[in-house]
Amino acid sequence: MSWTGTGEAFAASYAALCAGTGTGERLREIAGPAHSRTLLDVGAGDGTLAVAWMDAGWRVTAAEPEPSMREAARARHPGFRLVDEALPHLSFGDRAFDVLTANFVLNHVPDPRAAAAELRRVARELVIVTTWSASPTALWGDVIERAGLTPASGTRLPAEKDFERTADGLAAMLIDAGWNPEVAELTWTWDAEPDALWRSVAGGVAGAGAYYATLSDAHRARFRAAFEELVDERGEGGRMPMTQTAAIAVERVG
Repeated sequence: MSWTGTGEAFAASYAALCAGTGTGERLREIAGPAHSRTLLDVGAGDGTLAVAWMDAGWRVTAAEPEPSMREAARARHPGFRLVDEALPHLSFGDRAFDVLTANFVLNHVPDPRAAAAELRRVARELVIVTTWSASPTALWGDVIERAGLTPASGTRLPAEKDFERTADGLAAMLIDAGWNPEVAELTWTWDAEPDALWRSVAGGVAGAGAYYATLSDAHRARFRAAFEELVDERGEGGRMPMTQTAAIAVERVG
């Protein structure tokens, strides 16, 4: 899955989900008070989560390899430290930051175990990572079914690199990477704006956006009509409430 050029569309849609009232708040609860500690947010996207850490008193560096994401971050949050760094090879020294976070990142890298080991290497106290157990992907599957379209076959990682997208699967993968993780699940409701959801697809964000980009004009029209039908059926007060579940893993290094 390519994230090339999706920064603005991501910032207008899933940024609020990935950094907001679900995992964003929970990660800060786990890390505890800032006390001027340092934090590296890896895979920072448009910077929404990194800035929330800054506002809570942390000394934050945000690492993001995709240029359009960095553009969106600088446009929305000028003045914070943003660097071009990507897993599984970070340029920082061992134990360079007190805390590392990778929010919905390990489910997108080509070698999750190598990436997890690298996160642990750079942390002095704590690493916190998340991955989806249940996400907006389910909505787009329903849209494809309603539209009578053929689902994409998907491009999962090779079996030796992949991991089961559950709390237990995340834990097993991290143990392979040398962690001794504490893993739990968090479930919440995201009251999404339908226009933001549509912008994510039209802007090529994630698997649904990549799929939409391959459709003919006629099939795009069917996709859009099916989406609007589901919004009419499931929407409440102009929003689309959707249940999300994330697996959250904590590695206490120090």
